Amino acid sequence: MNSVSEKRKHGLGQYLTNKYWVVIIALFCAVLWGSAFPVLKVSYVELGISPDDRSAIIVLAGIRFFLSSLLIFLLLVIGIRQSAKVQRKILPQLFLLGLLQISLQYFFFYNGLAHTTGMKAAILSSAGIFFVVVLAHFIYVDDRLDWRKIIGLIAGFSGIIMINSGQHFNFDFSWKGEGFMLLSGFVSALGTILAKRISKEVHPFVLTAWQMLLGSLLLIAVGLPGLKPQAMIFTNKAMLLLIYSAFLSATAFSLWYAILKYNKAGEISVYKFMTPVSGAILSALFIPGEHLTLNMFIALGLVALGVIIVNYQRRLPKEAFLREGPY
Repeated sequence: MNSVSEKRKHGLGQYLTNKYWVVIIALFCAVLWGSAFPVLKVSYVELGISPDDRSAIIVLAGIRFFLSSLLIFLLLVIGIRQSAKVQRKILPQLFLLGLLQISLQYFFFYNGLAHTTGMKAAILSSAGIFFVVVLAHFIYVDDRLDWRKIIGLIAGFSGIIMINSGQHFNFDFSWKGEGFMLLSGFVSALGTILAKRISKEVHPFVLTAWQMLLGSLLLIAVGLPGLKPQAMIFTNKAMLLLIYSAFLSATAFSLWYAILKYNKAGEISVYKFMTPVSGAILSALFIPGEHLTLNMFIALGLVALGVIIVNYQRRLPKEAFLREGPY
């Protein structure tokens, strides 16, 4: 029995250490995360959710991450045979992490996405990566800003400013849309800093499963009292979109962690640039009325360049990249 298990591990390890497969898996994860933007925008329409119906939007987010948490718990118990139990002293930190990374982040994310385009949301979502770099400078002695990071931040934030400049470079920004997306990124950055500390004591899969479960239950509890009858119409297509959105979060995280286990974090993280790129392109392809413009191409290029520059380091602690945004 042990020999069979070893063979399976060896076979899987071959894919996770082969540089070509590693690139393919990393890009696949980034594209999965990027696909969340058009999937959620189309879900709103299919479910008949109004952009201003915050209760329905919050409940939808809660259901999605509740399902994602169940998938990861199943993977823990059945797949990798890891106990899902946590010490009582860790529970307050897990609840705080769930509040930040799931409840607050996706309150802003889902409501912001309802009031802006999928393409802009995909680009603005990268702000969280840049906020982490800035916050880390003030929190960690060994993670100060240097010229490389500053150049990356300038490129990234220039792209974010450009995407809000409009086609004719007139300021095109609303707090309910673009503002909420930026707030989502900032809350995500705070959560990432907290997750980095907790991940030293808790297995990343356990950490993610619990924060998704606790955060999703809070979203559902807050949204349900204000939910109107027939606020969400679950057609077959809507159900498939919901299941896919839950699947993509659980799958992308699991695969991302698997390749991080066998490879250098700094070399893997650079492929995160494909999340805003794929998110913008897929939004243009699948969301009616959305199309890429010249300033969006430029903004996308600047943000992608910024993500690559700030992330590329050959020696980084892997826990820093285990839970950065879970679209």
